[in-house]
Amino acid sequence: MENNKVVLAFSGGLDTSFCVKYLSEDKGLEVHSVVVNTGGFDEAEIKRIEDRAISLGVKSHKTIDETDNYYEKVVRFLIFGNILKNGSYPLSVSAERVSQAVAIAQYAKEVGAKAIAHGSTGAGNDQVRFDMIFQTFMPEAEIITPIRDMQLSREAEIEYLQSKGVDFDFAKSVYSINKGLWGTSVGGKETLKSNGNLPESAFPTQVSKTEAEDLKLTFEKGEIKAINDKVYDKPAEAILALEKIAGPFGIGRDIHVGDTIIGIKGRVGFEAAASVLLIKSHQALEKHVLSKWQIYWKDQVSAFYGNWLHEGQFLDPVMRDLEAMLKSTQRNVSGDVFLTLHPYRYQINGIESAHDLMSAKFGHYGEMNKSWTGDDVRGFAKIFGNQNAIYHQVNEEEI
Repeated sequence: MENNKVVLAFSGGLDTSFCVKYLSEDKGLEVHSVVVNTGGFDEAEIKRIEDRAISLGVKSHKTIDETDNYYEKVVRFLIFGNILKNGSYPLSVSAERVSQAVAIAQYAKEVGAKAIAHGSTGAGNDQVRFDMIFQTFMPEAEIITPIRDMQLSREAEIEYLQSKGVDFDFAKSVYSINKGLWGTSVGGKETLKSNGNLPESAFPTQVSKTEAEDLKLTFEKGEIKAINDKVYDKPAEAILALEKIAGPFGIGRDIHVGDTIIGIKGRVGFEAAASVLLIKSHQALEKHVLSKWQIYWKDQVSAFYGNWLHEGQFLDPVMRDLEAMLKSTQRNVSGDVFLTLHPYRYQINGIESAHDLMSAKFGHYGEMNKSWTGDDVRGFAKIFGNQNAIYHQVNEEEI
């Protein structure tokens, strides 16, 4: 009997609902839908997606909880690297898509599917991320993308589904929201042009906290261990808890402008209180406990790692090499970071760590020292600047 199994990456939205009907009824394929939770769905949302898939006629539906694995394989390295693309964006969606694609490909192999399908259009980054990972894990499998291949409009999809007796409410919301462990993206008419900010109402988490609040984050070897002395067994749980604390302050909101994989500029809004606070707190701790050259080379590695991850190249073996280097740098990144949260902003007050290199026993910067004499510094400066002195004595150049 011919294998006609196809695994469909299913979200429950218009595009993937169309794919179920089209693949099963028009193409005669056995559709096995799968949704991957990376920290963005609660139980009610997962149940709603499952009910929709079953009502559309899938052969089977699977929910994969990838939250902890997503943290272990991806998110912790974004923290180790203090990665904010273009200085602002914590790679909320791009990192999530990579993790989801890997989980879907692995599931497709488990069920012996001959094809993998997704509902991406031809305009965004996700189509590239999904395609590259699927073809790497299952080069023998066909990748089916009906929306992209048929260049379907939203109206055409709705009309098709209605002709099949499907009458869900597919009314397009004003803003496109994608929520995950590492942040929530927000897209709307304001982000489709180069000028314009998102209104307060566009953000899923409204500002409800108005009084300043102190916060203590405890790190152990670069990983979040406790919040205000409450210890968490799993870092992913700590991240979700931090989002609940800081999100209502409106912290971590911004609009990211960057280069897409397919070569065009794009804008997207986001709210990511937990990820921004963790990255900035972790970075503050590293400034105290790492050497100058550890920080320098971490910055170089992190910039490449973040960009290559954003472009869907998570499976490139060089990524494992970079992760090994990033992990190695974290052996002394342990201690407490103290912050104060305010509406729409935060401040880092300082750190405490047994590995703090800013130790008073070596002296105070700009005031006094305990490890050298003035003559030591005079000799050091003469030798340290000797090459420049020789160059300018030989070459009389104007500066």
